[in-house]
Amino acid sequence: MAAARELGREVVVGGAGPPERGWLVEAARGASAIVCTLTERIDAEVLDAAGAGLRVVANVAVGYDNVDVPAARERGVTVTNTPGVLDAATADLTMALLLDLARRVSEGDRFLRDGTPWIWGPRMFVGLDVSAGCTLGIVGYGRIGRAVARRARAFDMRVLAFSPSLPRSGSDADGVEYAELSTVLESSDIVSLHTPLTSGTRHLVDAVALASMREHALLVNTARGGVVDTDALVAALRAGEIGGAALDVFEHEPRVDPRLLELDNVVLTPHIASAGQSTRDRMGTLAVDNAAAVLAGAAPPTPVVDWSPAGS
Repeated sequence: MAAARELGREVVVGGAGPPERGWLVEAARGASAIVCTLTERIDAEVLDAAGAGLRVVANVAVGYDNVDVPAARERGVTVTNTPGVLDAATADLTMALLLDLARRVSEGDRFLRDGTPWIWGPRMFVGLDVSAGCTLGIVGYGRIGRAVARRARAFDMRVLAFSPSLPRSGSDADGVEYAELSTVLESSDIVSLHTPLTSGTRHLVDAVALASMREHALLVNTARGGVVDTDALVAALRAGEIGGAALDVFEHEPRVDPRLLELDNVVLTPHIASAGQSTRDRMGTLAVDNAAAVLAGAAPPTPVVDWSPAGS
């Protein structure tokens, strides 16, 4: 907040929670910059309320599906996000979810909390070994995807990666193998999603994609909920087409599909991938730096870059 006030302009601040729609539209009137989070939908209505003086929408997140980027560009408004500063935190939570799901940690925790009588047995809560012999497939090999790959390689996992900008074969210096999207889905024991949500990536993981995965495969999503078709995922989990899912994001946040809550082979967290104190501080600072740069007539540090699965 102090950094925002140092811009030498009037600063209008919302409450602790997501603002009401009417308040957001009114607060935008006459704004030169809008600094927002994923809960604020910045669309044509908000942009038009701000008027011709609006220069920049600075989103405090890597994903920017809450901002109508084409509408902003039509009005000459720059859109920025905050990549880089949350890579480690998001990769850490991805690995936490991956390990939790693979080794059935939350499932075992619920088992004990429910007071279920038990005696140790050799097949009790047997899960997936996350080490040599386990293949992790990464869909979206940007900063966060690469951070996850480094952690997975430290576990001696084989790592496959797909992104539109990558070659479809070969490998990098970290030993990560490049592959087609279809190969990543078909060959991985665990698939981890790290793509932004765009028109090209919505429901990228649909019924066809899920059916192509191994029967024991696990799906981890710390990207955006809409990258996965929830109906298809629930159907695949119920039918045993895949082994389980760990989700930090949901298609219709903050609503969590109640069918997911009924499944033992699902681990859920409330969109907390970047929820480290220093990480959140850096995100806010970068968003303000982006806004300040545009208002000063300079290029922002991190303008949005579109991602498309073209060529998959």
